[in-house]
Amino acid sequence: MKTDLHCHTTVSDGSMTPAQLVAYAGRAGLDCIAVTDHDCLDGGIRAAGAAEEQHSRVKVIAGVELSTFDYKNGRRVHLLCYRPRRTKVLEEICRVTCESRLKAAIEMLEMISPRYPVDLETVRAFSPGSSSVFKQHIALALMHMGYDIQLYGSLFDSLFSRSHGMASVEPHYPETREVLEAAAGSGGVCVLAHPGVYRNFDVVAELCGLGLQGIEAQHPRQSAEDCARAAQAAAQKGLIPTGGSDFHGAYSKIVNPIGARTAPDGTLERLEHLFL
Repeated sequence: MKTDLHCHTTVSDGSMTPAQLVAYAGRAGLDCIAVTDHDCLDGGIRAAGAAEEQHSRVKVIAGVELSTFDYKNGRRVHLLCYRPRRTKVLEEICRVTCESRLKAAIEMLEMISPRYPVDLETVRAFSPGSSSVFKQHIALALMHMGYDIQLYGSLFDSLFSRSHGMASVEPHYPETREVLEAAAGSGGVCVLAHPGVYRNFDVVAELCGLGLQGIEAQHPRQSAEDCARAAQAAAQKGLIPTGGSDFHGAYSKIVNPIGARTAPDGTLERLEHLFL
């Protein structure tokens, strides 16, 4: 089973609608995808509905990617939660995070607007259906206004680089352990996303005690060494090794079609056993 367990849509910061993503996955020969939009559950639900309407052969797992911060270690941590069943608490966490992201976007626009004639209403036109406003949406608006010829060009770097961007504002993210416990309480399967990207390997053992059930062992922004380390951690801790492309469509800094990375053999079967 060719399975991509990490995909995004226009409901967060991807360039394809949920329906377009499902159709694309079918043409690309995938058997299963997980739709894991940032801090929003709607994308996966809509994609599952689209698969039914299209009579698609592609199995859709509805999920979410939760943005958190490990305040004890000073690092970002992303958690994937697949097929949560009791979603009230997760929905509230997502709502607060999306509000914080929108507040950050407004602050960024206040710093940008003296130099470039862009405002929130303009940017909103480039983020239809999104749960919030992301940096990519601001950059896309500026690109369409003629200030750059590519999304992730020199303008994006000068504005949004975390090290030197003149308009870089990070949202406030909820605490990792609190979010993990809420995700585990939802009945969903909780997975540590791309641990090599945010250097999260040191907290794997602790998170296992709070309900972590998987770790992303295949991801396009992880080095071969990090992928191997994640697979080793999965074997040692009894976690499910997952994998996916982290597909964002046109909103990607690297060449990254759907299915560019897929889950290891046997992963889907192990997940489905937990879904029962």
